[in-house]
This record gives sequence, C-alpha cells and structure tokens, in this order.
Amino acid sequence: MLKLYIGNKNYSSWSMRPWVLLRQAGIPFEEVLARFDSFDADSQFKATLAGISPTGKVPVLVDGDLTVWDTLAIAEYLAETYPDKQLWPQDKAARAQARSITAEMHSGFTALRGACPMNIEADLAPQGALLWRDKPAVRADVQRLVDMWGGLLTQYGGPMLFGAFTIADAFYAPVCMRLHSYGLPVPAHVADYVQRVRALPGVKAWIDGALAEADFREFEEPYRLHR
Repeated sequence: MLKLYIGNKNYSSWSMRPWVLLRQAGIPFEEVLARFDSFDADSQFKATLAGISPTGKVPVLVDGDLTVWDTLAIAEYLAETYPDKQLWPQDKAARAQARSITAEMHSGFTALRGACPMNIEADLAPQGALLWRDKPAVRADVQRLVDMWGGLLTQYGGPMLFGAFTIADAFYAPVCMRLHSYGLPVPAHVADYVQRVRALPGVKAWIDGALAEADFREFEEPYRLHR
C-alpha cells in the first residue's frame, strides 16, 4: 500500500495537496504523521523523516522501494499509476491548462502564502482585514485567483475548475483554506467555489483532522499567542 508522510493537518498546506488528492480519488494509502515539533536537525520531525525524505520535508510518498518527495511529482506519479482515476482532465487542451495552473500554484502566489500561512482552526479575519489593507501584493495574488478561477469556472461550467475534480483543485484547496480563515474578500462565484471545495469529502476529512489535532505550534502562529 502507498504510504504518505505528512505534517500537521492544521498547518501543512504542502501535505494537504497529495493527501486530499488520494482521499478524494479513493486511492488507498497509509498516513504517517511527522508532527511539527521544530525543524531543527535533532527534532522528532527530522527523526521521523530520516532515511525517508532526502530533503527532510513533507510530504513524501513511498510506494515499495520508490520514494517521491515533491508535491507535483507525487501528483504526476499518481496520475500515471492510476489512469482510471482521471486525475488530470481527459481533453488535451484542458489538461495543458490544468498543468499550467497547477505549476503556477506550485511556484507562485508567494505574497499570499507568506502573509497568510495556512491555519484551518483559527478565525483570522481581523488579521486578514489588515493584510488586505496593507499588502498590495496579497491583493494582487487574490485578484489573479479571481481571474483564473472565474475564467475556468465559466469555461468548463463547474462545479470544480475543470468540471470534475482534478489535481488542480487539490493543489488550490489550501488556498481555499486561506481565503476562508483570513476572510479575504472575493466575488460571490469565487466564494461559492471555495465552499464547494471545502465540502468535498476528501477536503472535509482533512479539515476534520485539523480541527481534532488541538496542537498549537508557536512557530506556525505569527498572529496568535495561544489557541
């Protein structure tokens, strides 16, 4: 069985992507939690990943003797291993679009990701209002999302970005968490997409797991002193 090493569900946006992809697609896997205690060389987190991840980071997918340690590489490996799951759109042009926006998520939106670290449990709307006022780069990243998602939802008719659920939706699921937690203003059709993503069984299972952790990590909490 596949084995996926992940970090805390409340904080680890990178872990969320392949976990949601696997769960939503109905691909069996074993979850292994590498809890965020610290990222120091002598931390339990690093000890858990020792000999598993060459980068010492999560997520990591293990399939027998094979280890895959990058989220996009994991997604591509799963798409090739389970072609019946149709994790990419079947149409060639749509597939190219989906790969493009997934790669954009993989390497972009640095202002939004830096200013608004994923925190599913917290209500950070007051902080989000200040960030929206003071951070034009955050506003620019959100506008790019609005333009991208709005165009795709119109082109493919929803409910997901390419009609049915794909890797692209899994990759943008943590962004949906950020928009929700920080209360960032988006048009109604984008807010509706965020709620549809949050309601997906695979995403809801991740959210439920995050809420059940009750694990406050100070270094992941720039805006709060306690839970």
